[in-house]
Amino acid sequence: MLEIQRLRKLFHTGSPDERVAIDDVSLTLNRGDFAVVVGGNGAGKSTLLNMIAGEVIPDSGLIQIDGENITRLPTYKRARHMSRVFQDPSVGTAASLSIEENLSVAARRGLSRTFGRGLSSHLVSEFHSRLEAFGLGLETRMKTHAGLLSGGQRQALSLLMAVFNKPLLLLLDEHTAALDPKTAEKVMQVTSQVVAESGLTTLMVTHNMSHAIAYGNRLIMMQQGRILADLSGSQKRAMTTERLVAAFDDHSLLHAA
Repeated sequence: MLEIQRLRKLFHTGSPDERVAIDDVSLTLNRGDFAVVVGGNGAGKSTLLNMIAGEVIPDSGLIQIDGENITRLPTYKRARHMSRVFQDPSVGTAASLSIEENLSVAARRGLSRTFGRGLSSHLVSEFHSRLEAFGLGLETRMKTHAGLLSGGQRQALSLLMAVFNKPLLLLLDEHTAALDPKTAEKVMQVTSQVVAESGLTTLMVTHNMSHAIAYGNRLIMMQQGRILADLSGSQKRAMTTERLVAAFDDHSLLHAA
């Protein structure tokens, strides 16, 4: 579904600060994969996500979704293929709009944006059902402006907006990093729920090693702009937080997983 071939990206080319951000990276995500990318600062995981999203253009290589070459496609044209949830809970929602108005914008993405048509009784009922499944009480506050929600509630709303029309690819950009641990766990539970229910192909970047182990069916480790390991099945299930952290320094631990 997502095919990445030999991506390469240099920053500050030709200067004393030149560095390789992505070094000959290839990756394939099959439909329904939930892949979690981990690595230290400068490992290349955020650059990889930004190249898929269109925020960074690779120096060389290929990015395809469902066989379509999107390597140099502008960001706004990729919106029909993918949705993204950012680290900052305020980025994915409009603070001055109510919960139901934000959801109406998401539901009518690419269509006419008039709220009179968007907020039909059928849609409001659907919003209520989807929010109720989150267990955060948002279904009782649909007239509340998004700016008045807590960080976790707003991030859950951002997530629902991102997946409302079932994108081909969901990008999660450290979307729990700005939340307290308890709220982060709740948002991850919601994430797992919506990804599983819709069978979404998902790529999540995180610094949280426990989340990387607990969620998804693939664990991708990056280091110095390269993919160090792509673990799935019994290898991923055997991985512990301690072993994962140690494996970045001792690669032999990956073979023992």
